[in-house]
Amino acid sequence: MIRVVTIKFRSAGKRYDFNAQNLELRTGTRVVVETDRGRALGIVVLPPREISSSEVPEGIKSILRLATEEDIALAESNASREADAFRFCRNRIAERKMEMKLVRAEYLFDGSKVIFYFTADGRVDFRELVKDLAHHFHTRIEMRQIGVRDEAKLTGGIGICGRELCCCTFLTEFTPVSVKMAKEQGLALNPNKISGQCGRLLCCLGYEFETYCSLKKGLPKCGRRVQTSEGEGVVVEQNVLTQTLKVRTEEGKNVEVPADQLENARPQPERPTEESRRGREPAKAPGRDEGEGKKPSRSRQRPPRKKQEEPSPPRPEPEKGEASERKEGKKRNRRRRRPRRK
Repeated sequence: MIRVVTIKFRSAGKRYDFNAQNLELRTGTRVVVETDRGRALGIVVLPPREISSSEVPEGIKSILRLATEEDIALAESNASREADAFRFCRNRIAERKMEMKLVRAEYLFDGSKVIFYFTADGRVDFRELVKDLAHHFHTRIEMRQIGVRDEAKLTGGIGICGRELCCCTFLTEFTPVSVKMAKEQGLALNPNKISGQCGRLLCCLGYEFETYCSLKKGLPKCGRRVQTSEGEGVVVEQNVLTQTLKVRTEEGKNVEVPADQLENARPQPERPTEESRRGREPAKAPGRDEGEGKKPSRSRQRPPRKKQEEPSPPRPEPEKGEASERKEGKKRNRRRRRPRRK
């Protein structure tokens, strides 16, 4: 058995599992861990738990030690240096007139590298920019291009609901969102109302999508004929949350009925359209309506089809002796010549 603990490195960031070893850890404890990018300062999200060695992920790293006051002070000094690095890099981008938007600058825990996050429409040649930054900061430089959703996560802000953005508070991963989710919930398909600060569809559209789909399964669709206490009618509107339906009776009244009080819900028969009527009626030839004289057609009439004759039975094949006699007779006839007339 191995003690594993879950750690994150920033608010609403991804969570990673580390080997807790024999350290006493609690939720919210700051620790120093070894990562692929070097040492980093993390926060314990879930307390240690014991799992079997077969369930341990490959390449799991261990916690080095509990964070000291010096480690916390170093992290705070790096945060203050990040603001200066951000201003310097932004000024260089403006001087070089590069088509990119700088989002954030981040120092590693040990200060061995500075990571600059930016957004751009396409690929950007930033080799000269990296030379300027390396000459100024005397450390390794990494330029990392991110998407608009990651930009909103790093920047933060207030959404149209009046609350802080979900992506920078508790969402650890982005899930795909489609317009179908807004349609199922009966929302207006207005881009300004269903789009977030990043310009993409709101992440909250997927929170209740499965609930709406499960509740809609038990409701008859709009256009079905149902039997109510007021009589038979047609469903014109659904209210998924209250599980009620608005039914229009044959008298023209709109009645709100609970879904559990409906009986014999069946689809409304479709009215025949003009095209379907034309398809049912037999096609009439032009000039042959009742009351009109029949005009002789100039087109050549086709002869009536002959009845297909029954195939004659196959002839028996002659034996080999008969066939050879016939061939010899034909050769003799060819040799004989008719006498000439005098």
